[in-house]
Amino acid sequence: MEGKKGIASSEIFETLGDFTSKENWDKFFTLRGTGDTFEWYAEWPELRDPLISELQSSSASDGAADFQILVPGCGSSRVSEYLYDAGFRRTTNIDFSKVVVSDMLHRYVRSKPEMRWRVMDMTDLQFADDFFDAILDKGGLDALMEPEYGSKLGIKYLKEVKRVLKSGGKFLCLTLAESHVLDVLFTELRFGWETSIHSIPQKPGSKPTFQTFMVVTVKEKLVAPNLIKLLFDQHSIIHKGGQVHALLNAVENENRIRSGYTASADIMDSLKDLQLGAKGALNELVPGRRCQTILGEQGSSLFHYKAVLLDSHQLSEPFLYHCGVFIVPKARAHEWLFTSEEGQWLIVESSKAARLIMIFLDSSHTGSSMDDIQKDLSPLVRNLAPGKADDEARIPFMMAGDGIKQRNIVHEVTSAITGHIIVEDVIYDNADGDPSELKLFRRLTFGRSSSMVQSEALLSQEAHSKEAGTDRKRNVPSSRTRTKRGSKVTKVDHSCLASLYHSGIVSGFALIISALELAVSSGKKIRTYIVGLGAGLLPMFLHACLPFLQLEVVELDPVMLDLATQYFNFVEDDRMKVHIGDGIRFIEDANVIKSHEQETDGTCPESLANGNSSGIKILIVDADSSDLSSGLSCPPSDFVEESFLLQAKNFLSEGGLFVINLVSRSPAIREKVVLRLKAAFSQLFSLELEEDVNEVLFASPRNVCIDVDQLQEAVAKLRSLMKFPLPDGQIEPGKFKCLK
Repeated sequence: MEGKKGIASSEIFETLGDFTSKENWDKFFTLRGTGDTFEWYAEWPELRDPLISELQSSSASDGAADFQILVPGCGSSRVSEYLYDAGFRRTTNIDFSKVVVSDMLHRYVRSKPEMRWRVMDMTDLQFADDFFDAILDKGGLDALMEPEYGSKLGIKYLKEVKRVLKSGGKFLCLTLAESHVLDVLFTELRFGWETSIHSIPQKPGSKPTFQTFMVVTVKEKLVAPNLIKLLFDQHSIIHKGGQVHALLNAVENENRIRSGYTASADIMDSLKDLQLGAKGALNELVPGRRCQTILGEQGSSLFHYKAVLLDSHQLSEPFLYHCGVFIVPKARAHEWLFTSEEGQWLIVESSKAARLIMIFLDSSHTGSSMDDIQKDLSPLVRNLAPGKADDEARIPFMMAGDGIKQRNIVHEVTSAITGHIIVEDVIYDNADGDPSELKLFRRLTFGRSSSMVQSEALLSQEAHSKEAGTDRKRNVPSSRTRTKRGSKVTKVDHSCLASLYHSGIVSGFALIISALELAVSSGKKIRTYIVGLGAGLLPMFLHACLPFLQLEVVELDPVMLDLATQYFNFVEDDRMKVHIGDGIRFIEDANVIKSHEQETDGTCPESLANGNSSGIKILIVDADSSDLSSGLSCPPSDFVEESFLLQAKNFLSEGGLFVINLVSRSPAIREKVVLRLKAAFSQLFSLELEEDVNEVLFASPRNVCIDVDQLQEAVAKLRSLMKFPLPDGQIEPGKFKCLK
């Protein structure tokens, strides 16, 4: 160190017990007197070459004359004087000691007129954003990292450095590279900075206790962290022992962290890393940005929250909100729509928000009201909103709702196969008018996918007879509601279909209208097989509406048959039979029997055909998938595998219609299913239902289906065969598409 002679070193350095104290520094510089110089860590002859080299590489394009340099905590160092003489004249020196700033100003006001001096706290810089080309710190950060204050002042200072430094600018930090200093420096400048480390040569003949390093960080626009580069020969300074060893360990550990970010595309970022720029500046919208983090800290919020931040792909579109919050309840947190990236982008698109923050609730939030959760979340998400921190634009909270105005749970049961099952009566929010005239629906839902209604039926009330509680004709228990005039029986109305996709399935029968008309005219039955009973609503409607159908239903779970019978007025008779078993195995076994019978005597088994049955068959797959994470809600994935599709083709070899109720929000999964169907069948048609996630696919192994341009007439003919009409305008023939 260089300094003024004649003053006892012990007296001077006793004044600096606290390096963050302004009063101590004023006393320090007063004791040293005017005209004094004091250099921390490195003197100019040793510092000159690496420092000038770094500055010249940055100023090459604009020239040194216009190159703005900030020297925070300048003290009485002569470094700025030497830089001035080297051509870097636009240097601003700051220090919070009035004593030293006054002395330096008087010293250089005439000889270095372009150099500026200001009294200022380096943790609260009074400069505009992106103002300086370089910042030279000569021990300032080290001084701020006092054990009493921890990293608080160091972090505050580095935030100011990042703010006032231009893009492409350099922060040159002369440091002893102690581990607690490097930890803050590496962390705060991890994202968007390129970092290298020089060792400063030592004065010839001297044997200083510590080695001085210069950490050079360049402010870049890159988001991915760069590995730290060591620009010195490690062996040349290895004699410093513990200090160098600690530095090398710190760099190795930091590079391991940075490599982890580079290798993983979907890691959970810490909130601090995001605020530091791990995925770009949070106050700016970045098209297509997606990142995950945890919100909430112990003591500052009630809960922790898993959050996913998504910036819309198309930022040019008009948005209703600059930022929105979408809360995913615990019961739905496992669904593909919310867990997959593809599903999350669909939510972003429908939210009309430029930035959407998805919040996933878990068991820790159980028992808390939504008001409490929103109040807890509000300040947390405000810090993640794009724009300035003081932007008061409203941030709406959204949540996947079911639109229910009134709900009455009729029955709950847990099945070993299906899990939790709920039967409930509901009135929807959009139902207005006289309460006595509101439509009441009975729904069947599964706990594993509570947002998806498995079956839905319109309920009707009839006057109650003496044989209360039982429909004697069908031997079906009925629910009963007491009124002032007596009692009424609430029954499922099987003459209408409440589910739009069920209407779509029935409308698709028009594709084989010729076969249907032939069956009616000849008095034969068309055997119709349905995989998946649900509440039995589709089979019961077909049974009542199209009396020429011979119906067989395959259901895996016997509990479903009990529920359909007890709560949805489902009955079996000579035209309606239920098989309890696996749907795929049922079709496979039927094919084996058919093949065996054909090989022995050339006939089909009685269960598949008889003298009163048409050769045409209909096979409908309307089963629910238990694996919601696959992105395929209906049917289970095994039903769209090539092996089963070939079994279905063989099952319908005499001709007929294969129908699948497809529920998937993933275009990729849907396309895969379509390609497999095209490969297996000769004809393929699609019916996409508006305002519904269902798509009904119709396939035939033979060219028995009519052309779509004939559907208008075919639908009219189908209606003439039906005992109950489908609602007018519910299914338009023009919605059908020929895929093959």
